[in-house]
Amino acid sequence: MQDVNKDKLIEDLKVVAQDVEALLRATASQTGEKLSEARTRAEESLRSARVRLTEASDEIADRTRAAATAADEYVRDYPWHAVGIAAGIGLAVGLLLARR
Repeated sequence: MQDVNKDKLIEDLKVVAQDVEALLRATASQTGEKLSEARTRAEESLRSARVRLTEASDEIADRTRAAATAADEYVRDYPWHAVGIAAGIGLAVGLLLARR
């Protein structure tokens, strides 16, 4: 569940970054001290968001690789347990689908 929230946050950050880039391009020809300050803050925020986005993506990728490695090791160490678990899950899903 937490990974789903992280994935959603990453997607939201990507959308915000795209919107900020579009805003910066649209106001590139505008002048004025306040607008210049706002552009500078927006550019810094965009850089910071990209760094956090990259870090979050890397963390999710690392966790996914670790989970896959752990699952692979478990299946290699306990193949019949894995078969039993898969059969149980398949049976449960089949029963749930049959009820509908």
